[in-house]
Amino acid sequence: MGLGPRLDLRQSQSLVMTPQLQQAIKLLALSNLEIETFIGEAIEANPLLELGSAAPEAVPVETEDLRRTTLESSPVDQLIGEGRADDDRPLDIDPAALDRDRDTGDGQADWLGEARGPGSGEGLDIAERGSGEETLAEHLHAQVGPVARDPAHAFVAHALIDQLDEAGYLTVPLAEVAGDLGVSLAEAEAGLAVVQSLDPTGVGARHLGECLALQAREADRYDPCMARLLDNLELLGRGELARLKRMCGVDDEDFADMLAELRGYDPKPGLRFASGGGETVVPDVLVRARTDPQGRFQGWDIALNQATLPRLVINRSYYVELRGSCGDKASRGWLSEKLADANWLVKALDQRQKTILKVAAEIVTQQDGFFRHGVAHLKPLTLRTVAEAIGMHESTVSRVTSNKYLNCARGTYELKYFFTSGVASADGEGAVSAEAVKAAIRQLIEAEDPKAILSDDTLVDLLKEKGFDLARRTVAKYREAIGLGSSVQRRRQKALAGMR
Repeated sequence: MGLGPRLDLRQSQSLVMTPQLQQAIKLLALSNLEIETFIGEAIEANPLLELGSAAPEAVPVETEDLRRTTLESSPVDQLIGEGRADDDRPLDIDPAALDRDRDTGDGQADWLGEARGPGSGEGLDIAERGSGEETLAEHLHAQVGPVARDPAHAFVAHALIDQLDEAGYLTVPLAEVAGDLGVSLAEAEAGLAVVQSLDPTGVGARHLGECLALQAREADRYDPCMARLLDNLELLGRGELARLKRMCGVDDEDFADMLAELRGYDPKPGLRFASGGGETVVPDVLVRARTDPQGRFQGWDIALNQATLPRLVINRSYYVELRGSCGDKASRGWLSEKLADANWLVKALDQRQKTILKVAAEIVTQQDGFFRHGVAHLKPLTLRTVAEAIGMHESTVSRVTSNKYLNCARGTYELKYFFTSGVASADGEGAVSAEAVKAAIRQLIEAEDPKAILSDDTLVDLLKEKGFDLARRTVAKYREAIGLGSSVQRRRQKALAGMR
């Protein structure tokens, strides 16, 4: 075979994702509020696009109608459905456990041993996590001026307020703050005294004992006995009440009175205020029960939240006007390109809405028990199950459920909340949701007799009677995930609560 340059003709096939197709993939993962921002940028870049009049009234869609209707597949799903999505594999996740109370960092979050209040066993309503109320920092900054007489102390106080965590504690060493501000330690301590004099009492504390001491001083209850009690809170946490009572040098009646006094204090005063980083979650999908005139349940109505979904239209008359004034080929080509982009974007947004409705309808169908009866009836569900039911690829469903929220009579939930791992049932038939197991554990513990605290082994037996086949360590994992202590911890908590 001779060596030398030559020309070869070869024929091959390749798949290239166009910019429009890449954009369509990104649109699926955006929430309604993010779509609003995207549309604003598109209007600025394309003179043929404009916002239409108020969005039309949302037309509720019945789940059965969506299941019977075959929607036109989107270009995104056509691409992924052919198996060419190696970089976009779906992720089936177990939703995060219910939020725990935030610890102050000293390991004494449950310092009084109080049992948690009764819970519904449901996931936290996301709408309750954000708030537009005044934040702790705003509340404190407004008070510094009237309290601090020395401008230097006020300067330090303002700086310290910005260092407080959401519970109101100063977690940064005071010496470090003084060094950063270029002031002496004495001036930093004076600024801290200003912060600790503000409302609510207890903010600016560096640990739990100091927080409670500030409140005890305000109540004029900070005597030597109370000081010794606050200096040895770790004994209270371990339930060594007899030893603690001897250290305080008081009798049973006085000791019970001191504990009752402590229960009136707030270990996390900053949590009364809104967290500065929280934002109110706006649902993308609305689900409402449909009933007949007699009030009997007839199914579910599902609609997109039109309040957060701008309506994009193409200004055809302006296009005609511009077309008439385009005298050269380049101008006409540019205008045609803008018209094609506008048509594609309107169609892509419409397809996005149909895809979201289709996925949401299947979720509601699969989790009908949750919407009708609560979290105890939440079923195990994966992205694959929904994808196969609606004829889409898993990664498409994954994108649709990302950053999207559903509002129903039970609250506002992220769509991924409904995708839960399964736990084998005791009878060997089917499986139950991990969230349903957590709800059952919470219910059993909240109903336990203070004189007969349930061990994890006992919980295993009781759960098996309810149809949940779990190992002891699995029960312990779920119990800790919902913020409930061990049997020893709960026994101490309820013993303290009984001393009121």
